[in-house]
Amino acid sequence: MSSKSEQKDTHQANGAVLPIVPVDCLTSPDRGQLVEPSDFLGPDGDTVEVVVLESRANAKGVREEDALLENGSQSNESDDTSTDRGPEPASPLKETSFSIGLQVLFPFLLAGFGTVAAGMVLDIVQHWDVFKYVTEVFILVPALLGLKGNLEMTLASRLSTAANIGQMDTPKELWRMITGNMALIQVQATVVGFLASIAAVVFGWIPDGHFSIDHAVLLCASSVATAFIASLVLGMIMIGVIIGSRKMGINPDNVATPIAASLGDLITLALLSGISWGLYKELESKAYMNPLVCAFFIALLPIWIIIAKKNAATREVLYSGWEPVIIAMAISSVGGLILDRTVSDPNFAGMAVFTPVINGVGGNLVAVQASRISTYLHMSGMPGESSETAPRKCPSPCSTFFSSDVNSRSARVLFLLVVPGHLVFLYTISSMQGGHTTLTLIFIVFYMTAALLQVLILLYIADWMVHWMWGRDLDPDNFSIPYLTALGDLIGTGLLALSFHILWLIGDRDSDVGD
Repeated sequence: MSSKSEQKDTHQANGAVLPIVPVDCLTSPDRGQLVEPSDFLGPDGDTVEVVVLESRANAKGVREEDALLENGSQSNESDDTSTDRGPEPASPLKETSFSIGLQVLFPFLLAGFGTVAAGMVLDIVQHWDVFKYVTEVFILVPALLGLKGNLEMTLASRLSTAANIGQMDTPKELWRMITGNMALIQVQATVVGFLASIAAVVFGWIPDGHFSIDHAVLLCASSVATAFIASLVLGMIMIGVIIGSRKMGINPDNVATPIAASLGDLITLALLSGISWGLYKELESKAYMNPLVCAFFIALLPIWIIIAKKNAATREVLYSGWEPVIIAMAISSVGGLILDRTVSDPNFAGMAVFTPVINGVGGNLVAVQASRISTYLHMSGMPGESSETAPRKCPSPCSTFFSSDVNSRSARVLFLLVVPGHLVFLYTISSMQGGHTTLTLIFIVFYMTAALLQVLILLYIADWMVHWMWGRDLDPDNFSIPYLTALGDLIGTGLLALSFHILWLIGDRDSDVGD
């Protein structure tokens, strides 16, 4: 406001004329310091009283600019002291246990049936020649399934958070988020798919000491092609799910991550099986095909890198988001090694069909919880801010599962879905005669114990990890889910193998030996 307008605004009090000055005029140009009282002097040099009014238009303008920042979080630099707030995005704090369960139930069941379908596919393809003679493909299964789950659920979590805080409301913002994130996951899928094939070769070579260059190139081509195509298909599906959820008034955090995980498992496993089988058939007659496939997808990397770098929302992840997905791939590969060593053992019959189910369900549930906690924290500020909502110490199990806050409530709802969900999935597998396994009572008890223990551990780790990362200036949407789903793969595969081994030791032959 100009000085002329300030002189016109006056206030009469006790016979003295007092100038009325807006609050933004009391600050220096950099808005860092208040103007000294000596700057307001009467005609005789004495100080005068000043009536201060807040400039609401200016404060509102600052808030509107803050809402349009591209970094994905609400700004903490706004002088947001008045009550003149614009409309805020829907907050998950208003959700009840019933509404959370209702929104999560359908995508959870859909995700579970997707993992059941993936398990049935693995139960069939494990007898194909490529799985018999190139057994390292089994090591690729959890690694690639985990990779796709990590990338797609991280994408779903990022877009859900952006949608909830109003960063996908305009067509321009929506297009920018879509192009940047699609290019980013193509880069991550290609690179980590290549690294997963190397890990499969190494893990397959260490126990036997046998190495085949043809098989190594086959694994590389199959892994990279599968990761690339699955990323493209699943990324488009995820964008549609999140946009549709917002239009229907559903919290995307509750539906996007389970759908991403379920479709990711089924599509990725089907692609891996088909591509590896096709390339294995061409191995003898067209040996150049495998290296040509590898070179083609790797040659596309610079294009995706350029697109992702131009987007401010994905530029940081492009540089700093590699550690979690690579470490998660290594963790999942250990689970793949366990699967490779048990799937061909008659004492572990049924491992192939049940492994994707228990791993998928655990990963789905913990991804929902991590995405919800991350959105809750984003609504309170930016990563790294010292806040009561982001404790740095390890939480107690009671605060994780039995407190009154919304995140504890959602943890209880997700945990209670484990038993009824797995019962439905086990019945589906049994009715389809998958895994050549008879479901006895003792088998169901051991299986449910493993599933409950897996989800209990994952939900507790999620509560600690998301807050820990937030307190260290790391965005949980990009960093937490890869670790959590990879741990879900490892814990689920390990507990399931242990259950099968105990069942074999106590002689429950009906439940673990095929017909």
